[in-house]
Amino acid sequence: MPDSSASSRQNDHVASVLVAVLPTLNRVLERRVALDFPHPTLSEGQLALLRLAEERAGITVRDAADALLMKPNNVSALVAQLTELGLLERRRDAVDKRVAHLHPTALAAERLAEAQGLKEAHMARLLETLTDGEQDALGSACGALLALTRRFYSAD
Repeated sequence: MPDSSASSRQNDHVASVLVAVLPTLNRVLERRVALDFPHPTLSEGQLALLRLAEERAGITVRDAADALLMKPNNVSALVAQLTELGLLERRRDAVDKRVAHLHPTALAAERLAEAQGLKEAHMARLLETLTDGEQDALGSACGALLALTRRFYSAD
């Protein structure tokens, strides 16, 4: 029978490493992309809203605020900024004219894809600096990381 204390310590160690490493990797990638991205840089909030609108096209401002853990008036301000930049469209609800549904524009989809491509290229180059064993370990961990992410979403 496995030692639950050892398993708990292992989980604590993995949790600690993930909490420390994942934000750092994200910041490094964001900085690298910012250097190579030929378009105006968006704030973290603008990017989060734009990515959410891409993932859940037609989301309302209120639902976006809930998903982003923000106040609706702050999301409304981000919507106004992104609309002015031509990256987001507000479409009025057919039934309740007070409700707006958010849709990324074609320009937004193009820029998000461009930024994602830059991130993936930077990560691929970084992965090439690792040993074969390290690359294999990270490759094996991808499935578990995806499962972990799905559990975060299902816990909400």
